[in-house]
Amino acid sequence: MLIETLKSLFDRDLNKLKLEIESYQNESQIWEIDKNISNSAGNLCLHLIGNLNTYIGAEIGKTGYIRNRELEFSLKDVPRSELIEKIENTILVVNKALDTLTETDLEAIYPLVVFEKEMTTGFFLIHLSTHLAYHLGQINYHRRLLA
Repeated sequence: MLIETLKSLFDRDLNKLKLEIESYQNESQIWEIDKNISNSAGNLCLHLIGNLNTYIGAEIGKTGYIRNRELEFSLKDVPRSELIEKIENTILVVNKALDTLTETDLEAIYPLVVFEKEMTTGFFLIHLSTHLAYHLGQINYHRRLLA
């Protein structure tokens, strides 16, 4: 039950992320920062892709993905089409990885210590979903402020 709920939430929010990136009127605005906003929508998008491919793709799905977190925030002007492709690939990775889980797996301890303490896989997946939603909201506001 929880696995299907998580799949639904990740699918919904990653598709919304794709829509947000597609909705910027001017592609260069994806990379704009202003005043106290230090992360562009593009960098937040790269961050979300790196985060999910690391903690769900590599750890649960065993994809072999290797994260470069610094590049998530330092890369600039990645073409919109490339961001969209990365989001679409992340949707596939997340769904495939979550399909391998059982309800028992959700109760097991997540294999990495992320917040300086152990947590269940289910708890961490819920955290990852809320992390995605948080940054998705930031991207939405960023886009609307620049429109």
